[in-house]
Amino acid sequence: MEPQRSPLSEVKGNIELKTPLVTGSSRLPLPGSRLKRGPEQMENALEPEKKRIRGLGPSTKIVSSRPRAAPLSTVSQTQGQVTAQKVAKKVGARSSTSVATVLKNQKPAPAVPSQKPGTSAAPPVVGGKKPGKRPAWDLKGQLCDMSAELKRSRERTQTLSQENQQLQDQLREAQQQAKALGTERRTLEEELARVRTQAEQGQRELGSLSSRVLELEERLGTQEGLVQELQKEQLELQEERRGLATRLEEQERRLEASEAALSSSQAEVASLRQEAAAQAALLAERGDRLHGLEMERRRLHNQLQELKGNIRVFCRVRPVLPGEPTPPPGFLSFPSGPGGPSDLPTRLSLSRSDDRRGTLSGAPAPTTRHDFSFDRVFPPASGQDEVFEEISMLVQSALDGYPVCIFAYGQTGSGKTFTMEGGPGGDPQLEGLIPRALRHLFSVAQELSGQGWTYSFVASYVEIYNETVRDLLATGTRKGQAGECEIRRAGPGSEELTVTNARYVSVSCEKEVEALLHLAHQNRAVARTAQNERSSRSHSVFQLQILGEHPSRGLQCGAPLSLVDLAGSERLDPSLAFGPGERERLRETQAINSSLSTLGLVIMALSNKESHVPYRNSKLTYLLQNSLGGSAKMLMFVNISPLEENASESLNSLRFASKVNQCVIGTAQANKK
Repeated sequence: MEPQRSPLSEVKGNIELKTPLVTGSSRLPLPGSRLKRGPEQMENALEPEKKRIRGLGPSTKIVSSRPRAAPLSTVSQTQGQVTAQKVAKKVGARSSTSVATVLKNQKPAPAVPSQKPGTSAAPPVVGGKKPGKRPAWDLKGQLCDMSAELKRSRERTQTLSQENQQLQDQLREAQQQAKALGTERRTLEEELARVRTQAEQGQRELGSLSSRVLELEERLGTQEGLVQELQKEQLELQEERRGLATRLEEQERRLEASEAALSSSQAEVASLRQEAAAQAALLAERGDRLHGLEMERRRLHNQLQELKGNIRVFCRVRPVLPGEPTPPPGFLSFPSGPGGPSDLPTRLSLSRSDDRRGTLSGAPAPTTRHDFSFDRVFPPASGQDEVFEEISMLVQSALDGYPVCIFAYGQTGSGKTFTMEGGPGGDPQLEGLIPRALRHLFSVAQELSGQGWTYSFVASYVEIYNETVRDLLATGTRKGQAGECEIRRAGPGSEELTVTNARYVSVSCEKEVEALLHLAHQNRAVARTAQNERSSRSHSVFQLQILGEHPSRGLQCGAPLSLVDLAGSERLDPSLAFGPGERERLRETQAINSSLSTLGLVIMALSNKESHVPYRNSKLTYLLQNSLGGSAKMLMFVNISPLEENASESLNSLRFASKVNQCVIGTAQANKK
């Protein structure tokens, strides 16, 4: 394809030079192969005029004083080359190359001999002869020649104007075509880039497809082997199918027999369902009745406990231990009640002689008898099981939501710890109130679980030593760190009290309780005193938080069970204080007696319905505040020594217990939600 920029460059050169475009050749590579006017056509257009001039003969001669113009082909080529050079400078190397190519492809026009200036054109040859030069006097001939030349020039000018117009039209078409070709070129370049991208993608896809084909061929081979195996299996299954068809026919016969039996069974099931519905309704009715009876049992049980008194006092006399002197006859007696010996003992008489009165008169000292009456008196022969049987109903009140508190009060060596914790050796007959109470609670809770009740138990065991709270269940590095435990409210606005930094252990069986009691027994503060080789020098408080819930009826109840082993209540005897160790024992005794006095004041204040109850005067009463109020049930064991040498301390303990027994606290209320 020939370059198409040469006509544009040639026309632009003619416009810049402001000269008419005269070209030697009009061969332009424009679309449509349009016919352009060339030098041959221009010569043909001028041919009649030449013939006319030749016809003038040799006698006609026109002398022109103006120089003749350069030949048309020479002017055209010169102007085209100048124009191409200017355009090439403007449009760059690319346009210059196109213009040079066009100029190279153009054919030069036949040269026209130039004439010297001042000479006129030779007249045409007439009859094969050249016309002669007109003489100077032949002005008319010269004028005719000039007129003819002027006419030819005008015709040539008109022809060139038409060609110029045609070239301008061709220029516009060429510009439009160049613009379209540029757009098409960019489109083709973009298409080429897209095709290359598609080709690369196709190559990648071809690679992946090749891998896929290989994989499918491998799978095909595997599948073919599998098909063969399946065909074999199909044959086996067909054999099995025929066997199953035979069995199916047999089963269908049996099914028909079963359907007949089923129809009869369905009628029986319908009747059984009706009976089951009736039984379920009856069961629900009996469940409601059982719940009502349980609530009535709790009410009557609580009423029975209230009739016995919300503050009860039991007196227990320990037996004489091996190696101890036998008390004189009549020192302790247990008079029968109004019903005779068949009644449970509730009275105790202590007889003692006043040695001071005998010395002053010189006569034998008279015997003074002190009579006391309590809710129950246990002689020395009473066992642990008999003692617990009497308080088991009170312990069960804790499951019903009533706070219960049981004290063991008495002098050192009177059997308080034995009553609460039991004896050594793990003998079941010697178990104390704490393990027996928890076993009883676990058993009753298991029975109530059949009625929809669920119970949880959390145990804690602390001691109060010299008005300092210590955790008896502490282990490891916390063992013996008493200053970290303080009595605080469980939360803002809460009435429940808790001991900070103390262990609260969830228990659910007797083994866990035994482990806790063993650990507490090792951690408790004990010392040797004049009264006992191993004496408890602190108040131990075992508390069991009980929480019961009946989810189906939305009922909840919770209460604490407090089992307290008080420290020895012997009075101060300054004459026995020797050395720093004994003085420390005296300070312990002072702290113990102060807390016991506060306990008596609290009970008296509750009995007298006083507006202020001094709970905070002692750590013991402050910790047991919720177990001593009007909604609680209290039981005090006063433990008595059978020895005559302890008669004074025994008499003081009995008098304190009698005062407590005379107190009456308001009706207890269950903590229910």
